[in-house]
Amino acid sequence: MADRIPLALVGIGKIARDQHIPSIEGGQDFVVAVGVSRHGKVEGAENFTDFEAFLAARPDIKVVSLCTPPEVRFDMAKAAIAAGRHVLMEKPPATTLGEAEALSELATKAGVTLFATWHSRFALGVEPARQWLSDKVIQSISIVWKEDVRRWHPGQAWIWEPGGFGVFDPGINALSILTEIVPDPIMVQSSVLEFPENKKQPIAASIAMRTVEGAPVTAEFDWRQEGPQTWDITVQTNAGELRLSKGGSELYIGGEEQASGPDREYAGIYERFAQLIRSRQSDTDYQPLRIVADSFLCGERKIVAPFED
Repeated sequence: MADRIPLALVGIGKIARDQHIPSIEGGQDFVVAVGVSRHGKVEGAENFTDFEAFLAARPDIKVVSLCTPPEVRFDMAKAAIAAGRHVLMEKPPATTLGEAEALSELATKAGVTLFATWHSRFALGVEPARQWLSDKVIQSISIVWKEDVRRWHPGQAWIWEPGGFGVFDPGINALSILTEIVPDPIMVQSSVLEFPENKKQPIAASIAMRTVEGAPVTAEFDWRQEGPQTWDITVQTNAGELRLSKGGSELYIGGEEQASGPDREYAGIYERFAQLIRSRQSDTDYQPLRIVADSFLCGERKIVAPFED
């Protein structure tokens, strides 16, 4: 424990409790020394309800992990960077590309690490999938990402508000895998976004994309799936089919299982963050966020029945 880097965890909500705290405690690199949240607390740590008060009171804590909703993250990240702190941002890293790019510039000027995390890229099958596809000709890609919002985001009203991303909050996980395993940029051609008449963010989306070489890419996102959840990416190539299932934790090539195992996505995030801090580097790939923005720009808006959480 003495060798671990003290860290401030900001935003003690469901994702912090379910993923961040267990991953930090189970790793070798960090210890949660401070919790910052208006409502939650971290047991065994010093806790603050105000972020600026934390920055002023604990200049010794040089690492900040932001688990807040994205719409409040920019000001916190900006303040932390100005105070010389290294910053990890939960996905999606910001509400707009402008915010994200501004934070990258600020971190570079301040000489601190900024890590825009995409936890699904650390799923077990993603890296071997990327390696296998590196010398293949991609013919088509199909993404089906459907889950039950009531199960994964109970009572989280912010996801339906401006800046909350709606179904793109989980959908961006699929896009983060897509942009990791495909070597070429992905371009949006069109989209249909379904908005419940009582919500400000989409509950479903159908996106038509293509690679630079012209291979078609389709994505179907839906937050109304009950029963078994679906997180699949299927790639047709000149050497056969590659399929990532269960959010990237299972990899199949030609129907044969190549990789599967326990979830280590957030453990991988914190291992990567420690490497970045020690090497004084940043990791800020905003391609998944760009695809979401382009989907709204190219999108047909469709109003559907009201949805009750």
